[in-house]
Amino acid sequence: MTKVLEGVRVVEVSLYGFVPSAGAVLADWGADVIKIEHPDQGDPMRGLVVSGIRPEDVGLTFMWEIVNRGKRSVAIDLGVADGRQLLLDMVAEADVFLTNFLPSARRKLGIDVEDIMGRNPGIVFARGSGQGPKGPEADKGGFDAISYWYRTGISAAVTPPDHPMPIRMPGPAFGDVQSGMMLAGGIGAALAYRARTGQGVVVDVSLLAAGLWAMQPGVLGTQLTGADELPKPARVSLGNPLVNTYRTADGRFVALNMLQGDRYWADLCTAMGRPDLIDDPELATADLRAEHVDRCVAVLDDLFGRRSLAEWQDVLSRQEGQWDVVRVVREANDDTQALANGYVTPVTFDDGRVFNLVSAPVQFDETAPELRPGPALGAHTEEVLLEMGRSWDEIGHLKEAKAII
Repeated sequence: MTKVLEGVRVVEVSLYGFVPSAGAVLADWGADVIKIEHPDQGDPMRGLVVSGIRPEDVGLTFMWEIVNRGKRSVAIDLGVADGRQLLLDMVAEADVFLTNFLPSARRKLGIDVEDIMGRNPGIVFARGSGQGPKGPEADKGGFDAISYWYRTGISAAVTPPDHPMPIRMPGPAFGDVQSGMMLAGGIGAALAYRARTGQGVVVDVSLLAAGLWAMQPGVLGTQLTGADELPKPARVSLGNPLVNTYRTADGRFVALNMLQGDRYWADLCTAMGRPDLIDDPELATADLRAEHVDRCVAVLDDLFGRRSLAEWQDVLSRQEGQWDVVRVVREANDDTQALANGYVTPVTFDDGRVFNLVSAPVQFDETAPELRPGPALGAHTEEVLLEMGRSWDEIGHLKEAKAII
């Protein structure tokens, strides 16, 4: 892949999932991303038990690898004067400073906008937050489950009316990685602006903003209707039965998404072996199918229930209407389209095992990026300091001062 950010140096001071995932995208695109971690604790994500998967049981902290692949780790104690000075020296030679530390923590450590841009006026200062940089909650932390998923109405929108509790996110870091991709895009735009003007830029993305962006049809639609949410029609009350899901004989589901029902109805009926339905007086047109939606859904339910998924894949491939299989996430590892396009990419880890990681969804010149595992804590400290021109004596002094390990 064309490494569009090759030569760009990113200094990242961030924890957990959201902002580190933006750094992972930048690394996918060719940037040199240097992750600053505390010498003792490191990023808490390193040892986090997620979805019941314990790092010590599987020999891998899977969420760490997802949001920190391709980076270099430098262990610096920013609470030590020499450590903070080292960071500022590093920032002076960087193109991007990336952080999700809260404003109060940035001020305490002396790494806020005025500190970083005071040392390097042309830098892109990129920060991710829970609720945004302004307002009464600017210094309040946030995670994607609360700031992205619950607060913005996404959970309420996908929760059926009769469900006893709000639906949880479909997986860990679901909102983090969406928001991180947006932050990476903002950084790319800021770098383009800096290339034209030479001026540094402050870039902000919050989990709240990202969730609201995803929910904007509801934000506007509820203003127009006065309702709390957009309607949640049941399967049998959808206006177009060709935009629906149907269960196969072996318990799988097929999703139809034929928005132009009249364009595809005859072809679909022929492929399904029911040409008699083409001119059925209750089903022949989109208006009739909407009027008799209960019968149409029942007919399709019966038809789909008579054959297996494999049989339906063959049948539906013989007509032009849009459809796909409702899959479980494990199947992504065998998805021929995902593999052909490098959306899932094999990565060899230090112990020789090979696992697929998902590459950044934006590619350049039709080529997937080469992915590398996440770094061990402080694995590149000496390497980066030597690149900065520090001598071994200076490195020894920093170790004695407990600024680095």
